Amino acid sequence: MLSAHGLTCVRGDRPLFAGVDLAVGAGEWLHVRGANCSGKTSLLRLLAGLSRPETGEVRWEGEPIAGIAQDYHRALLFLGHQAAVKEELTGAENLQLAAQLDGAGIGRAEVDEALGRFGLRGREDLPVRVLSAGQKRRVLLARLLLRPADLWVLDEPFNALDGSGVERLSTMISAHLDAGGLALLTSHQAMPLPPGKELAL
Repeated sequence: MLSAHGLTCVRGDRPLFAGVDLAVGAGEWLHVRGANCSGKTSLLRLLAGLSRPETGEVRWEGEPIAGIAQDYHRALLFLGHQAAVKEELTGAENLQLAAQLDGAGIGRAEVDEALGRFGLRGREDLPVRVLSAGQKRRVLLARLLLRPADLWVLDEPFNALDGSGVERLSTMISAHLDAGGLALLTSHQAMPLPPGKELAL
C-alpha cells in the first residue's frame, strides 16, 4: 500500500498543489491527470521519495518513507518523462549500467531479451544517440523487465511510442497489476488499461 496525506508542493514562491491525499493498494493503478505545469511530475517525484513535500507525508506499508528510504527504494522503480539514457552508450550498456547502479547483476542474454521484447532486436549495440526518440524511450522502458519492483512510478511512459509500443507497454502494466503490483503514472494519451483510480491536479 502506498498512501499520501496532505501533500503540498511549492516551487519558488508558487504553490503547485496543496492537501493531496491518495491511496493505492496491490493490483491498483493511479492515473495522475492535469494541465501542463499543474505539478504532475512534481507529485510523482514526491511519491518516489526524490524530493520532499512542503507539508504532508508519503507512507509505504503504513510507514513514512523518510524512515525506510532504502527498503522503499528497493520496492519501487521510477522512470521519468525524459529518456534518461546516456547517448554515448549502447542500449545494452545503458541497461547494464542501470542494473549495476541498482546493485543487481544481469547477464547480456537477459539484456538482449528485454530489448528484443521492446522491438529493439538488432539494435542492442548501437549508440543511443543514433536511435529515434521512440527507440530511446523503449531502451528506458526495458528496465521494467530487468528490475523487479512492487511499485512502478512512470512519468509519461507512452511518450514517443508508436501503436505497437503502446500496446506492448499496456500489456506489461496490466500483467504487473495482475501479479499484485502497483502503478502510478501520468499520460496525455488514451491507455488500454483496466479501470484504475484517477487524481486530477
